[in-house]
Formats: sequence, C-alpha cells, structure tokens
Amino acid sequence: MDLLEYQAKALFRQMAIPVLPSQRIDNPADLKGLKIPYPVVLKSQVRAGGRGKAGGVKFVENTIDAVAAAQTIFNLPIESEYPEVLLAEAKYNADQELYLAVLLDPVARRPVLLGSQQGGMDVEGSIEKMQQVVVDQEFSPFYARRLMLKMGLQGDLIQSVSTIVEKMYRLFVEKDLDLVEINPLGISPKGEVMALDGKVSANNDALGRHPDLAALGEKKADAKLPGHRRGQVDRRSAHSNLLHSPLELGGSSQSQSSNSESLNLVELEGNIGVLCNGVGLTMATLDAVTYEGGKPANFVNLGSLDRYDGTKTLRDRLELSLELVSQDKSVKVVLVHILASTAASEATISAVVGYLERKARANRQVQVVLLLVAIDRDGVKKRLGQLPVQLASTLDRAVAQAVSLAK
Repeated sequence: MDLLEYQAKALFRQMAIPVLPSQRIDNPADLKGLKIPYPVVLKSQVRAGGRGKAGGVKFVENTIDAVAAAQTIFNLPIESEYPEVLLAEAKYNADQELYLAVLLDPVARRPVLLGSQQGGMDVEGSIEKMQQVVVDQEFSPFYARRLMLKMGLQGDLIQSVSTIVEKMYRLFVEKDLDLVEINPLGISPKGEVMALDGKVSANNDALGRHPDLAALGEKKADAKLPGHRRGQVDRRSAHSNLLHSPLELGGSSQSQSSNSESLNLVELEGNIGVLCNGVGLTMATLDAVTYEGGKPANFVNLGSLDRYDGTKTLRDRLELSLELVSQDKSVKVVLVHILASTAASEATISAVVGYLERKARANRQVQVVLLLVAIDRDGVKKRLGQLPVQLASTLDRAVAQAVSLAK
C-alpha cells in the first residue's frame, strides 16, 4: 500500500525527520485560509511518479494564483489518477538534492540502503551513481555512515545525512514497511537538510499490527468511490483508453508513443532491458546488474501495481512494457523483477508468455530472466514450457543469469 506524500511526511514528523511547514488542501477555496506565507508550492497528491513533469507541481506567489493553480491540478490526471487532496508547502531553496531510500529485498530477506548525490526529478538518469548497502546484521549507525562514504559525501554532511538514514531505517522497522524513500533530500546553502518529498510503501500483510496505517488505506479506498468530493464527475474511467493492449501496437513507432504515455522508458547504453515495479526496486536491480559486470540497455519502472484495475489490465500493461524495453535490437536479455501479490505475479507470467509467443511468431528471440515471489515454481516451469525464460530465486542469481545470457 503506497501512502500519499502528505501521509508519508506525517510519519516523517513522528520520527523527527525535518519536513517543511505544509497544509492539506481539500478544495481550492481552502487556500483562502492558507496559514503558510507565500511563496508556496502546490503538489498533486497521487501515487504516480513524475508529478513535476506532468504539471502536478506549481509554485505560486499569491492567493489568486494559488486558487487558479489548485483548480488546474485538481483536474489534471496523472497516469489516469485524479488527486483528491493537494499539499501546500513552503518554498525551499536547495543547493544540492540527494536521493535516499530504505527498502526490503524480499528474496534475500534483508533491508537495503540506497543513496545518490543526484536526486530530484532526474534521479532515474543517475543509475550509475546509485550506491547501496545491504544490512546483513543488526542495524547500527555504521551502515548509514558506510552509505555516506560510498555516496562520496564529505564534512558535516556525513553526520547530518547519516542521521536521516538512521531515522528512515527506524521508521522502516517500526512500521513493517517495504519502502521509505526521500527524493529529494534538499541541502540548504548553510548545510541544513530537509525532506522535500517522500514516499512510504506499507506491507499489506503487516497492516493488522498497524491500525494507523490501515486507517490511511481505508481513507484512500473511500476516495476512489464514484462521485467526486468537489461535486465533479469521476472521470477516471474516461481515461481507461490510455491502457491500450500492446497487441494494438502493430509495429508502428507512432502507435508505441501514443500508447505508452504513462510508461517512462529510460534509455542507457547496454544490452540488458530491465522491468521492475517501484523506484527503489528498480534502482537496486540496475545497481546489481552493473556490479555484476552487465550493462543495462534501458529500464521501465511500472510503479505501484495497485493503480491497475483487474488482472487483464495489468497483464496488458506488462506486455506493453516488455515491448518497450526490447524494441531496440541491441537488447539481448530482459530482466523482469516484480515484487507483487500472487495475482499480480500470475499476470506477470501470462504477460511474459504472451510476449514471447508473439516474438516467436515474428522470428525474433529475446531471452527473459524472471524473478517473482509467491509463485509455484514447478507449475510456472510447466506453463513456460520451451519458451526462452529462466526462473531465478534470488536477485543475485537473476542478475548473474541475465549478464551471462547477454554475453
């Protein structure tokens, strides 16, 4: 369960992770009672990434501009999701922006710390600079400081940023989370640190131990019911045509572009395509490929799979993603690393089978390495038959297989 930014920052405040003064906005009229001095930034509260590039983040200088901007953002779908809430936040001038995350590797059953000196909207382009530290024993400040050194931080930043990572890890453990991410962590000219954006993914199986998180999930479910809270028609269904089946591509580059608006293909310079769900999982997978001596050709981050309504829609989205990462003939192998429920894993398997069967009919063979959790391995092997797929049980094995096949 992915929390919205304002909900994640409420948890940050509980852990004394510094965040800016902010105010929840349920209606543009709420801005007339704004308690934060201008200038402020208005942020769309949706689960999808890329809000800034999509127009869901706007800086405003006064109430008139703020109300106009809020009306625009409330009516702006980002990956077919309309915001029910906006976040108004004080403006912050940062000299530097970092990326930090703590995530769970479900296969190795170990937490992983991630960090990069390049954060913000372009973090996906800084894969080569992403550093990771596996917490393989009881956590201590040593792990956080080790990440700081691998990131290349110096001076007082080592201690100040390390303290943030320690608090993130404590939140991660206390709430049984799958991901705690700060992107970016702003560094002021005076060296002060500030969590400018945050993401928290809760573990659904642990919600019974955390009624406060479960309550947040119930509020989000209520917000999805038909009937917009501002008296507007719920138009999410009107944008369901964005989720086209990859079978409609027909080999046309123009068709690929129009059907993949909400899928961000990031191109690199290797021969291994990577398909994951979630920024943290994507970063860890790409970093592992590079560490093993492989070269990623590109990657697609599907984001949260909760946004897809129904197994068929998810399967279609996965097939389209597979087409995107393999469209360049330099791609020899596609590494699929999906962390999801049993139903989503089944949809992933169906997508891989459909994709490879189409490739076989087109006389083009692409190797696939598949890493999933919560599957019947023997049953999956029977379904895959003679298709060019290798099942992996851990990230290390999946990466090793992909790199070997690519060579």
